[in-house]
Amino acid sequence: MTTKTLDVITIGRAGVDLYGAQIGGRLEDMSSFRKYIGGSPTNIACGTSRLGLKTGLISRVGNEHMGRFILEQLAREGVSTQGVKTDPDRLTALVILGIRDEEQFPLIFYREDCADMALCEDDIDEAFIASARAVVVTGTHLSNPKTEAAVTKALDLARKHGLRTALDIDYRPNLWGVLGHGDGESRFAESAEVTQKLLSTLHYFDLIVGTEEEFHIAGGSTDTLAALRAVREKSQAVLVCKRGALGASAFQGAVPASLDDGQTGEGFPIEVFNVLGAGDGFFSGLLKGWMASDGLDDVDWPMALKYANACGAFAVSRHGCTPAYPSEIELAYFLGRGVVQKDLRNDPALEQIHWSTTRHTRNSGDWSNMRVFAFDHRLQLEEMEGYDLKKGAAFKELCLDAALRVQGSETGYGILCDNRIGRSALHRASGSGLWVGRPTEWPGSRPLELEPELGSDCGTLVEWAAENVIKCLCFCHPDDAPETRAAQEETVKRLFTAGRRHDLEFLLEVIPSKVGPVDDDTTPTLIRQFYQAGVYPDWWKLEPLKTHEAWGKAVSAIEDYDKYTRGIVVLGLDAPEEELAASFEVAAAFDLVKGFAVGRTIFGDAARAWMKGQMDDATAVDQMSARYARLCKVWDTARAKARRNAE
Repeated sequence: MTTKTLDVITIGRAGVDLYGAQIGGRLEDMSSFRKYIGGSPTNIACGTSRLGLKTGLISRVGNEHMGRFILEQLAREGVSTQGVKTDPDRLTALVILGIRDEEQFPLIFYREDCADMALCEDDIDEAFIASARAVVVTGTHLSNPKTEAAVTKALDLARKHGLRTALDIDYRPNLWGVLGHGDGESRFAESAEVTQKLLSTLHYFDLIVGTEEEFHIAGGSTDTLAALRAVREKSQAVLVCKRGALGASAFQGAVPASLDDGQTGEGFPIEVFNVLGAGDGFFSGLLKGWMASDGLDDVDWPMALKYANACGAFAVSRHGCTPAYPSEIELAYFLGRGVVQKDLRNDPALEQIHWSTTRHTRNSGDWSNMRVFAFDHRLQLEEMEGYDLKKGAAFKELCLDAALRVQGSETGYGILCDNRIGRSALHRASGSGLWVGRPTEWPGSRPLELEPELGSDCGTLVEWAAENVIKCLCFCHPDDAPETRAAQEETVKRLFTAGRRHDLEFLLEVIPSKVGPVDDDTTPTLIRQFYQAGVYPDWWKLEPLKTHEAWGKAVSAIEDYDKYTRGIVVLGLDAPEEELAASFEVAAAFDLVKGFAVGRTIFGDAARAWMKGQMDDATAVDQMSARYARLCKVWDTARAKARRNAE
């Protein structure tokens, strides 16, 4: 018997959503867009993966940038792409859409001869189907003989291998050719041909889900109960009818006299912001409950519907489809705490958990072990003999060469690089697999000032590469005068808030030793002060703490406020390698300390010689590579020793 490595495989549309960023206007007037993964089965695959299910997708994408985006995003979401084929001849499907109000959502489908509609029987691999516990089909792929044949083959194989089967009716009249391109927003139009096609396939399914209008098209009647009974004549599936603000009802046997007589789950009174993708979020939550049971007859439908209603509530409260869906941790928190404010996207506690448990879908990589070469220095280079801007930029290219050489094909390596001197290196690093941090502070400023290029409202963050991590260094101390503390915290909070608005991770570096005397409580006190000011860094960059007790206090200060933080990296302060090795050994005992971010210890000597013409490019790269590699080995050794001691 084939090992079940997946819980759910979804089949059908895979495209890119370009979502209007302006709310309340016409699509004609949208001036900027957010790019998300899209398509109902793709959304469901991602939504269920976020809820802890092992999921896969069967579809096609184009052999171009958007197709690669979908494949990469699916991987970030934890969805298997084994069943996603790259079509050499067709483009990836595209949707342009907007939010006018809670009822109007103008959208245009660009799906003429698109890649996912070229899905064929040869794309359905029996072993892949057999590896799952359930298959989910969405209605659009029943609209074309070629894609219908692929779906039918998958359903036959599912029956052969004992899988559960589910249908999301997902009726889009214009995708069936019933309405024109300008009617993408329409969700219902009568069609005897569509009804006949759906009725002919319903016997395949154990679960059928749709809105009242979708059951109307499936059952051939605008009377919902009559439509449900027509569907029941063709299928013994559990029927789940979504009823908007009234929730949803599940029917296991005969359709009763009233929709209110079905099984229901707890609903959640929230503000409706965006109905697009709500059904896919609902289905994701429903599948969490459905797949938790051992068989088709022992499903706790009220709980499954509660999950579904909760996930639907998240979807209608946020921008986008897949990005809005909750993680398993977030859903559990929400169900335990309940609704505090109806506009969920503005609930600070909920949004912090959402961000912390889904940010891997924006900035992917294994950052459990961080070895960062920091060459974001500006002032230190500008003060070197022989420096000019052109030479500074060229030297930072050499630093990047050294980082890439040490990285090789492995993960867990990164750089800190600025945009003012190191722009060419910063841009070349994008897509290299390196973690990339980018400084924002004006060098040496206290009180903290930001680089002028950010603008007074940090608005130019919109231009940053999505993988760039905001890095901000603040020289601060618990003994700072109240006005100094307030000014610095306000600047950091403004930057942090702008970063979240643009989906950028945030690293906060604090150096109190340059301001005043320090003890074991200095850094932990600063950490707590920033959290109390509303700043929740994804990363902390801390100077080496000398004792185990000091590190323990710093880690506790972070975990008291944010147990989902990415972690800590230790900075170098131009210390000799031997001193850094000693500090690494103390820090490595704490799992929250992920590694180091060191600069001048690696590049200082090479930079001074190279700027004066006393060292050539190759020698500089060789020296920096060797020093960087040695520090990486020192850290790895310290971490390994700490883990052995903990056993």
